[in-house]
Amino acid sequence: MDIREIQNLIKFVAKSGATEVKLEMDDFKITIKTTDAAAEATAYVQHIPVNQPMAQVQQSPAAPAAPAATQAPAAPAADDNSKYVTIKSPIIGTLYRKPSPDKPVFVEVGSTISKGDVVCVIEAMKLFNEIESEVSGKIVKVLVDDSSPVEFDQPLFLVDPS
Repeated sequence: MDIREIQNLIKFVAKSGATEVKLEMDDFKITIKTTDAAAEATAYVQHIPVNQPMAQVQQSPAAPAAPAATQAPAAPAADDNSKYVTIKSPIIGTLYRKPSPDKPVFVEVGSTISKGDVVCVIEAMKLFNEIESEVSGKIVKVLVDDSSPVEFDQPLFLVDPS
C-alpha cells in the first residue's frame, strides 16, 4: 500500500464519520483515528518486520470540514421527521438500493411498503444484510445515495405511516 492509497483511505474514513478504523494485512497495520475536537485525522502505519520504523501521515485539515458541511443541512430535516417515521441503519457498512447492479431499486420515493418489506441491503464484512421495514406506509424521502457508506443508527428513509 503506497502513500496515495493511505491518504485516500484517510479521506474516506474522515468523510464516513467513523472515529476509528483498523486495517491489518500480512506486512503492515494501519490505524486511523478521527476526533471532532482536533478536526484532523491521523493514520499510523506499522510494518510488521521489526526493523521498519513507524510512519505517521497527517491529513490536511480541509478534508474533515466536508463532513461538518454535510451535517449542517440535516438540521432542517428534523422538522419533517415529526410526522414521518425514520428507517435507520442497524449496522455499519455500504448501502445498496438494488439487490444487484442489473436489477431495479428496492424502493423509490412514492413506493408503498409493508412491515417486513426489504428496503435496501447493507454490505458489512462481505455479507449482504437485507434491511426490512418495521413500519407500513409510503416512502417520502431517500436520505442515502446508492453505494454510500452508512453508520449505525444513520437515517436511511423517511416513511409516511398514514
